[in-house]
Amino acid sequence: MATMTTQVQQGPASFPRRRGRFGREVGYLLSGLPLGIAAFVLMVTGFALGVSTLVLVVGLPVLAGTLSVARFLARVEAEQIAAVTGRPLPARPGGAAAEGAGRGGSRWKGVADPQAWRDLVHAVLAFPVRVATFSFTLTWLVGGVGGLTYGLWSWSIPRGDEDGLMELAFGLDGRGPDIAFNTALGVFFLLTAVPMVRGLTVAQAGLGRVLLRPERL
Repeated sequence: MATMTTQVQQGPASFPRRRGRFGREVGYLLSGLPLGIAAFVLMVTGFALGVSTLVLVVGLPVLAGTLSVARFLARVEAEQIAAVTGRPLPARPGGAAAEGAGRGGSRWKGVADPQAWRDLVHAVLAFPVRVATFSFTLTWLVGGVGGLTYGLWSWSIPRGDEDGLMELAFGLDGRGPDIAFNTALGVFFLLTAVPMVRGLTVAQAGLGRVLLRPERL
């Protein structure tokens, strides 16, 4: 009896937590694209410029600056992963010394920091992953809401020889089948939105766990 009472009491309270987690996951995935674009452009440009100007001496400070930005971006990603999954990443290898690389007289040590190079690699490799997770998340959310409400706004779509997806896919014409098909798609997207977003979050955060804070066995 006590167990049943506890479950009943926990049930309503757990729904806002699940909804809040879903919102954080969606925010993490959708914000990943602008962050990924900025990180990819900065890392590729900085690395190419630094390597190509090494013979002119200025390449070393360019690389050091690029790696310093990579470390900052890695900290941002690590904080996002911890917030969205509830599992903070392991401490950065080297501790405070590694975090302080790039400041004062130790700024050149950052170029020899293996973790800083992994941070740079993550910024590059995470870009296509973020593009994919952003696209799937937006498709599921917009497709779900748009499909579920399709009957309310389908009148505004210009009609040609084909009357919607049902006629294109199955040869069934008419507004009724078209609305029913799109509504069913919307229901499918909404019902699968939580596991879909959860899986995309695990994939995107997993790359960060592997490269940004590799766990020591």
